[in-house]
Amino acid sequence: MTTSSVAQPASEAVAVCHIIKGDVVVGAESVHGPAQARFATPRIDLDQLVWTRDKPGPAFDTPVSEIIDVLEQTGQWLKADPEGLVAQALENSLKTGPLPRHIMEFSYENISAPFNRAGLEFQIRTELGGADVLDGWREIKDSPSGRQSRIRAFPPRLIHIVAGNAPGVSALTVVRGALTKGVHLLKLPSNDLFTAPAILRAMASVAPGHPLTRSFSAVYWRGGDEQVERALFRPQFFDKVVAWGGDSAIRSVSKYIGPGFELVSFDPKTSISMIGREVFDSPETLAAVADKAAFDVTLMNQQACASSRFQFVEGTTEQVDRYCALLQQRMNVDRPMASAIGPRVPAGLRDEIDGLRMLEPAYRVWGGYGGEGVVIRSHDPVDFHPDGKIVNVVQVQDLQDAIRHVNIATQTVGVYPPERKALLRDRLAGAGAQRVVNIGGSAGIEAGLPHDGFNPLQRFVRWVNDEG
Repeated sequence: MTTSSVAQPASEAVAVCHIIKGDVVVGAESVHGPAQARFATPRIDLDQLVWTRDKPGPAFDTPVSEIIDVLEQTGQWLKADPEGLVAQALENSLKTGPLPRHIMEFSYENISAPFNRAGLEFQIRTELGGADVLDGWREIKDSPSGRQSRIRAFPPRLIHIVAGNAPGVSALTVVRGALTKGVHLLKLPSNDLFTAPAILRAMASVAPGHPLTRSFSAVYWRGGDEQVERALFRPQFFDKVVAWGGDSAIRSVSKYIGPGFELVSFDPKTSISMIGREVFDSPETLAAVADKAAFDVTLMNQQACASSRFQFVEGTTEQVDRYCALLQQRMNVDRPMASAIGPRVPAGLRDEIDGLRMLEPAYRVWGGYGGEGVVIRSHDPVDFHPDGKIVNVVQVQDLQDAIRHVNIATQTVGVYPPERKALLRDRLAGAGAQRVVNIGGSAGIEAGLPHDGFNPLQRFVRWVNDEG
């Protein structure tokens, strides 16, 4: 069975290749995207995208040590880019994605980082307790019943709805999929069509025909396309769907969830900062913390889940206003993962902010709408979602007062000074927060530590018992 979008002229559309079980597939039968970012993809043959259950996946019995060898070589290949595939992927991404060149260049320069051997071994050790449970059956010797039993983290069959807000998501997806030995179908996001294919082509170059290479496919279809998803999202083919994205994307996938077909969701998240009155101990401290907080706000031009959108600051109105002015200045600088000038503020948000400007002194606004960053000071959080280098600074008497605004959608909480984390972290966790860091430390959730409140490798695999 085949499917495609309505055929359209493919002139000036950027060509996107598909990867089918390690092989590169080219074609331009389907054209997608807005006029300024059009791309063309091969026609999809749905039958080629599944691994039937009548035989094991290609890498089910491949030793973890061999898989790590291939991943490490893949990372080295990506760094060296001997065939120019990474460079070409970068250029194509700039034509169809929202991030500016210097952020994408930095991201691609570091795309090999997740393939580091020490990091790969760390993930297996911390999330699964060792490779033995992947390579075979781990003996459980201390059962209260005294019965002998064995468990295995069995290789899964997964569909991945990959997020496109940062190229590193594709790298993490491939690494986690490889370590769990399963078969993996990656749905390419429209805002990052080229990273995953480049990684899988690198893997095919270092290990042509290897079981791991044959365990991955990566294709594009329009999210929510029932013709595709109703055919693929079935327990006869896959165990789980691993979904990143916003609320609408998660809800779209959820309708297919049922017995035998599970959802592993990296839900949409919002991150915050909590800054104690110690920040005002000296002008030097204030300047340094404002700079670190600006880094947290502008991460990937505020497109990352870990980007701070609300900051709760202890102090008088005069003190908090001084902080806000410095924060806005430091948002207006180039960084490896942020632009001094980002996208212009959309008209709807401009109207919201203009309304607040008329409510001084209860509200105060710094910055403009040209992409230089906007800071809004208030006594309660604004009732809209700050986005596109907009941050709401909320004045509080005590950081404990801010915890009532934390919920299960709160991913990362940056805290200053670090010593106050120990007093806050249990209450933050109880309210729903999943990660507590020092201010300025929002970037780079370390693979091997919990992500969005769970250990991904543990959730990806199928846990099977052999008892008695």
